[in-house]
Amino acid sequence: MNKSQIIINAVLAAAVVALFIVVYQIKPATPKQQVEEVVVEGELLPIAIVNTDSILKYYTLAVESSEKLMSSYEASMVQLDTKARAFQKEYETFQKDAMDFQRKVEAGAFLSRERAESEQARLQTKGQQLEKKQVDLENLRQKLSNDFAVQQQELTLQLADSIQTFLKDFNADGRYHLILNEAALMNKVAGYDVTNEVVEGLNARYTK
Repeated sequence: MNKSQIIINAVLAAAVVALFIVVYQIKPATPKQQVEEVVVEGELLPIAIVNTDSILKYYTLAVESSEKLMSSYEASMVQLDTKARAFQKEYETFQKDAMDFQRKVEAGAFLSRERAESEQARLQTKGQQLEKKQVDLENLRQKLSNDFAVQQQELTLQLADSIQTFLKDFNADGRYHLILNEAALMNKVAGYDVTNEVVEGLNARYTK
């Protein structure tokens, strides 16, 4: 996994984790229910735990969102790199021409003053064009960055909405009073993890 992929996955993870930070409460229990279920020894509390890292890794929509972001990022980098290389090549040629002009001036190599002034004017025009291209290149860099951020936000919201909607249906019967994000817990307690069930349900719904 390359650096860009890690960054994109981290951003998606942060967004999804925000859905469950500390507690994601689906349906509250009455005080009486809470007391009865807490005091029954050997029985599990009406709580479920999900691992968001696993959701991002195995939920098809999350995988596709990550791949789409990566493809968009790579395409932007290729476009930017191509233009940057072209600019750099043109700038280096300009520098070489400017140095040649300076040497000719110092050596008195121009046949006439008009010829020297004409070459100087050409170089000045070229320099101004390069300044504009440099500004255009920076504007393109900013535009691509903004476009990527918008796409990233849209895909993240789509993913977050998909998971939220599923969890509401998943717990429509109210069997869990709380669904917790494992990342918000100090330690994992056996018997409460429903991640596999959630991932299977998400993928089944997404396939349909």
